[in-house]
Amino acid sequence: MGYNVLYASTPKLFAKLKMAKADGSYIKEIAKIERQQLLILDDFGIQPFDAQNRAALMEIIEDRHGKASLIITSQLPVNKWHEVIGEKTIADAILDRIVHDAHRLELKGESMRKKRKQEQPENTYK
Repeated sequence: MGYNVLYASTPKLFAKLKMAKADGSYIKEIAKIERQQLLILDDFGIQPFDAQNRAALMEIIEDRHGKASLIITSQLPVNKWHEVIGEKTIADAILDRIVHDAHRLELKGESMRKKRKQEQPENTYK
């Protein structure tokens, strides 16, 4: 039996959840996320959360807390997440659940994309 993993770009996932709310499939989408043993949220914090997305994030975090794994990747420092989530009370609750038992890895240095680009010779056409 395999490990259930869902990888999602955070902005795309929340746009999808917003559409699901509109077409009545929201509960089904949230249940699908909840069934995953590991949820990977990539590009967290690129866009600020509005009230609907903040509520969905709270629901996802609450459903997973103490039951399933979560990986969050972000180019935004953790100390800026509160501001991006917005609504102080909800941001406090979300971050408390995320940070409480977290293992945090902060990477420093050049982006791997930049490094790879610098290592590759320029394409020249004649």
